[in-house]
Amino acid sequence: MAQDRPNVLLFTTDQHRGDHLGIAGHPVVRTPYLDSFVQRGAYFPNAYTEISSTTGARRVLLGGQGNYACGLVGYSSTEWFPEHTIASVLAGAGYHCINVGWRNLHPRRKLYGFHTVIPHDLHEGEDDYMEWLRREAGPWAQERAHGAGCNDWPARPWHLDERYHPTVWTNEVTMEQITKRDPTRPFFVWSSHLRPHSPYDPPRDFWDMYIRQELPPVPVGDWCAKFDAPNPGLDTRAWFGRLQPDELQRMRAGYMGNVTHIDYQLGRLLEWLQRDGGGLLKDTLVIFTSDHGDLQGDHHLLRKCMPYEGSARIPMLIRYPDGMDLPTGVFDRVVGLQDVMPTILQACGIEVPETVTGDSMLNAVRGEPWRQFFHGEHSPCYSLEQGNHYLTDGSEKYIWFPATGEEQLFDLTNDRQELHNLAGKPEHAERLSFWRGRLVDLLARRGDGFSDGKKLVPRTEWWKPEVE
Repeated sequence: MAQDRPNVLLFTTDQHRGDHLGIAGHPVVRTPYLDSFVQRGAYFPNAYTEISSTTGARRVLLGGQGNYACGLVGYSSTEWFPEHTIASVLAGAGYHCINVGWRNLHPRRKLYGFHTVIPHDLHEGEDDYMEWLRREAGPWAQERAHGAGCNDWPARPWHLDERYHPTVWTNEVTMEQITKRDPTRPFFVWSSHLRPHSPYDPPRDFWDMYIRQELPPVPVGDWCAKFDAPNPGLDTRAWFGRLQPDELQRMRAGYMGNVTHIDYQLGRLLEWLQRDGGGLLKDTLVIFTSDHGDLQGDHHLLRKCMPYEGSARIPMLIRYPDGMDLPTGVFDRVVGLQDVMPTILQACGIEVPETVTGDSMLNAVRGEPWRQFFHGEHSPCYSLEQGNHYLTDGSEKYIWFPATGEEQLFDLTNDRQELHNLAGKPEHAERLSFWRGRLVDLLARRGDGFSDGKKLVPRTEWWKPEVE
């Protein structure tokens, strides 16, 4: 590297499924720029979110602390008071720290260690994108004037010129801020994109890539009949239900179009860093990830918050700067958002605070000892019964629903789409007991009432997303 410490670009999306990458083997979705990371870095196919909704996942990401340790176990619009964040530690070490785009942090303009924050956050006075859009496209311009809503399943193409799309704006402002950075310091830029989160509204060219394609059938497990609520008449913000075939096609095509649009914008940013940015790319560590996935009709489920692959599995890719001599390729260790902060700090040669519970993914790349399994959870959000805990090692997954006591066990090696629930089958009783015992031990150490050290303890009342 041309300097002692690399620049860092953290490029994130919201609600991006881990299987919606070309390199993940998706038969339709195209992400050529992300796929190329594997040639100069690392791809982790077994990456999961600790909390499968936005605010909790971002709390984990920014502080390098897992669920519960970070003070959250679900969705909560509360102010955080973390002792350390990626930005605060890097700023203390001399980095210029910039945050552009979608935040969903509270308060929305709180710096959380950054020197500069330019948000796209869907609220008057707290959304620099909307102020820009009205200046550039006219006083009546609106991001969602097309009628497709945030957290809704109806989809359609973007209604304005592509240059007005928030994905393009976030990219443009990222480049502008890098240009205007303090040139005497290395930079840390978090470029945060709202899409592919709904509205599913890619520009027309990206909509057209998928709307007429024959898409692979959505997985429907042998356990999900209770979610098979018919449509028409389904609420547009429903979290479960069976869409009509044409509605399902439009939703999925719009989502895939958003994914590929983001990939192209990432490619544009990387080319700009290499060419117009003065060759910065060679000195920049790039990490791409998302806060959680999107169920997209899997098992008749929509939105997020659930422990299934569509919602809990996320993309995780690293592109090394020049001079970082590490193995490249695909690495099957199970990783999460808490691992992003220690990865960045280790790459920058900065001591990792003791508050951090994650580990550097560079250690996983080197083949060093790693966690045996991963724990995620979500407090009740859509319903009491939806609250969940899950464990996975990338080969198997165990799920427990505290309000109902229901258990699920999936063989991810042979059934990545979670079509067959193995819990309750005598031949899998030993594996079920093994995973249940792991969760009993883990939750007993927390002391928050989910385990008495011998068995799991059901919850019959709603529990809060904030840790007391």
